[in-house]
Amino acid sequence: MTRRHSTRPAAGKRRVIAGGLGAAGLLLATLTSGLTLPTAAAATWPSPNGSEAVGATKPVSGSVDGGMKRYYGTGDLGSGGQNEGQDPIFRLADGATLKNVIIGAPAADGIHCAGSCTLQNVWWEDVGEDAATFRGTGETYTVTGGGARKAADKIFQFNGGGTLNISNFAGQDFKTFVRSCGNCSSQYKRTVNVTNTEITAPGGVIGGINTNYGDSLTLRGITIVGDSSRKIVPCQKYIGNNTGAEPTKNGSDADGTYCKYSASDLTYR
Repeated sequence: MTRRHSTRPAAGKRRVIAGGLGAAGLLLATLTSGLTLPTAAAATWPSPNGSEAVGATKPVSGSVDGGMKRYYGTGDLGSGGQNEGQDPIFRLADGATLKNVIIGAPAADGIHCAGSCTLQNVWWEDVGEDAATFRGTGETYTVTGGGARKAADKIFQFNGGGTLNISNFAGQDFKTFVRSCGNCSSQYKRTVNVTNTEITAPGGVIGGINTNYGDSLTLRGITIVGDSSRKIVPCQKYIGNNTGAEPTKNGSDADGTYCKYSASDLTYR
């Protein structure tokens, strides 16, 4: 199954936005209190509480709290390459929750969700193949808090069907922030909602979706940092396929049907 569409952009200066409170503490307070995290607060990366090398994928079922430990690949998970088909550091069963985890380098293929899953306050210091891949059909996937940086291609890869909700997240130095699979052998309608999220240049596309499968991307409360020339594309439309061929572009304008956002939903800093 082919999922790559581009090569890594040139690395740029990483920006760090400091807030009045540490991001990790603010995120944890947000998750436990239900309050809305102020946009841009997530851009300060937390320090790990110890480290653990992972030589074989860790299965996750139920709810697992990593205690802000850093996990990184070794052995078969430690190549640090960008080749397709790598195993993940964590594989979440349907309905599982993983929270308070830092994924270091090498990161292999990050996290795989077999079905509905929740990622809370998960941070990727240096994205491997992808940060997280979502599978299954008709599922709901939730990413709240956390951040990911240094993604050679995509941060979030949406291969399954259903709805992906991303909120209070920080994405830095990436090609595509979230992408509906453009040429998977099985294709679905995919709904993506990104809210209260900070995007820091360099970056290519916030969301890539397939109009011919009825996908949609909704952006609300997006802060874009370091992109004064506005080169980052908020929403890129494609004509997807199930043959493995490279998908063709299909415009990038907000239209209220596939790309759902207005100028007021994007703040540039």
